[in-house]
Amino acid sequence: MGKGVVLGCVLVVLGFALTCSAATFYTVGDSSGWDISTDLDTWAKDKQFIVGDVLLFQYSSSNSVNEVTKDSFKGCNMSDTLQTSSNGNTSIPLNRPGERYFVCGNKLHCLGGMKLQVNVQKDPAASPAGAPEASEGSLPRPSSKNNNPAAAIPNSTGFINGGMVSILSAFLGSMATLLWIL
Repeated sequence: MGKGVVLGCVLVVLGFALTCSAATFYTVGDSSGWDISTDLDTWAKDKQFIVGDVLLFQYSSSNSVNEVTKDSFKGCNMSDTLQTSSNGNTSIPLNRPGERYFVCGNKLHCLGGMKLQVNVQKDPAASPAGAPEASEGSLPRPSSKNNNPAAAIPNSTGFINGGMVSILSAFLGSMATLLWIL
C-alpha cells in the first residue's frame, strides 16, 4: 500500500473521529413535557447541555415553543421571537454554544413559569487534538445525561451531529488519496 493511500485513510479516519459524537435527546420536562405544571428550572438544573444535543418539546395545542432573546425571556415578550413552533412535537438542535431561551407562546403560561433557559457548552470531543482537558489534580465529572434516547423521536430535518462535516471530511480524504496516487 502506497504512502498516499495510507495518508488518505488516515485523513478519512481522523475526519470521522473529530466529528462523530453521540447527541443526547432531552425530552423537556421528561414525562410531564412542556407544560405549565412542570417545574422546568428544576428539570434543567442537573443537566449539562452540549453542542449537538437536541431538545424535544412535547406539548398540547394550547401551548407553543418560542425561542427568544434574554430580554424577551425575562418579561415573556412575544413580539420579537427568534423561532416559533406550535405542532405539539418540536425538536430543537443545540447547534452552537451559549445561552438559549425558550418560552411558551401563551403569555399567561410564560408568566406562570413555562419558560426554559439552557446554557449550551462546547462539545469537548470537538476540541483539537492535544488540547488540555482538565487542570492538574482534577477528575472529570460524570455525565448527568440520563434521558432515554429510544423514547425520543425527533422531527427535525437538519443534521444532528457530524452530518455534512463527516461527509465532507471523508470526501476530502478520498480526494487527497487520489491526488497522492496520481
